[in-house]
Amino acid sequence: MSIPWTIKHRPKKVSEVVGNDKAKETFLAWLKSWSPKSKNKAALLYGPPGVGKTSLVYATANELGYEVVEANASDVRTSQALKRRIFRAATERALFSSKGKIILLDEVDGISLKEDKGGIDAIIELMSISRHPIVLTANDPWDPRLKSLRSLCLLIEFRPLKKREVISALKRICEKEGINVAYDVLKALAERAKGDLRAAINDLQAIAEGKSRVSVEDLNLLGARYKQVNYFEMTRQILVANRIEQARAVLATPSLDYEMLFLYISENIPYQYDNIEAIAEAYDALSRADMYMGRIKRKQAWGLLPYALNMLTAGVAVIKHKPKFKWTKYSFPERLKLMAKMREKRDVRKAILTSIAKKCHVSRRIANTEILPFIKFIYEVDKNKGKKILRWLRISENNFKLIISK
Repeated sequence: MSIPWTIKHRPKKVSEVVGNDKAKETFLAWLKSWSPKSKNKAALLYGPPGVGKTSLVYATANELGYEVVEANASDVRTSQALKRRIFRAATERALFSSKGKIILLDEVDGISLKEDKGGIDAIIELMSISRHPIVLTANDPWDPRLKSLRSLCLLIEFRPLKKREVISALKRICEKEGINVAYDVLKALAERAKGDLRAAINDLQAIAEGKSRVSVEDLNLLGARYKQVNYFEMTRQILVANRIEQARAVLATPSLDYEMLFLYISENIPYQYDNIEAIAEAYDALSRADMYMGRIKRKQAWGLLPYALNMLTAGVAVIKHKPKFKWTKYSFPERLKLMAKMREKRDVRKAILTSIAKKCHVSRRIANTEILPFIKFIYEVDKNKGKKILRWLRISENNFKLIISK
C-alpha cells in the first residue's frame, strides 16, 4: 500500500516549507516569544488550501522539538467533545518533549454554529487556560462565525504559491522518487493546481507512481479537475477503472469527503458489477476500508489513512472477477435518504412538543412523556376530538400524522 506523497514528502524543516517566507518568519517569531502571559496566546494561520499552513506547524515542531496535539472541525462538534480531546493536553506537560506542545486546531472555519454547539466558545475557553501555544488554521478568517476568535489571535496570512515554487517542489519529489518527468508535465500540474501544492502533489502521484518516466500524454489520466465534488462521477470513475492510478485519481478532488464517497460506492456496487463474485470482492475491499476508518476514528491512528483510501478506491476497482464495462444509472445512498427523513421527523416532533409545552405551561420533556401519548390515543379513538385538540394546540394534522406514523 502506497503512502500519499503529501504525507511521505511532508517538510521536516521550516526551510523545506514552500513559499510564504514572511508568514514563516512571523510564525516563528510568535512561537519563540510565546508565554502563558502573551497578548496573543493563539495564532490563526489563514489562506487557501494547500499553501503550507499545517505543514509549517509540523515542520516547526519537528525542527524545534515540540509535540503536536491536533484536532480539526469534526473533533469540536460540541464543547464537551473538545474538552475531552484537547483541554487535558493543553493544561498538562508534554510527555515526549521537554520543549512543550503545540495545540493545533485545523480548519476552524468548518465549524457550524448551528450544528457544532459550543465549539467556538470552547476554543476561546481553551485559549484562556492553555499552558501551550495554540495554532488555528482556516481558509476564510473573515467568516462572521470567527469574529470572536479573530480578536484573540495573531493573524498570519498565507498566499497561493507561485507557479515556479510549485514546479520546484514537484521536481524535488520526482528526484526523491527516482522518476524522470518532463518539465512540461510539471508546468501543467502547477497551472492546474492554481497555487495549491497539495493538489499538485496528488495529481503528480496519480500519474507518476510506479513509473520511471512520465510524459505529457500521462496527463490524460487526470481528466478535468472537478469544480465541485460530484460523487456520482467519482463513484463511476472508481468502479469502471482498470488501473490503480485511475481509481486513486479521485483522491485529488478538492473538499473530498471520504465517508460520503464510501456511502456512494457501497450503494452502487451492485448496479455496476453484475456478477456475484465481483460484488463479493468489492464489498470485501470496502469492508476493509471501513475497518481502517473505524480504527482511525477510535484511536486517531492517521497513519492508517493510506490503507483506508487505497481499499476504498483501488481495492474496489481492481478485483479479480471485474465484469466488462456497462453504462448504468447510479442511485443516491438510501442511508442518507433515511437520515434526512429521520431529521425531518425529529424537527417536526420538536416543533409539536414546543407548541404543547407553551400552551400547557410545561417543559418539552413533560409534553413528550405525559401529554403527547394521550393526544395520540384520543386521535386514534376519536378523530374529531383529536382534531379539535390539535387545532387548540395550533398543530398541523399532517405534521402530527408524521410523528405518530411507524
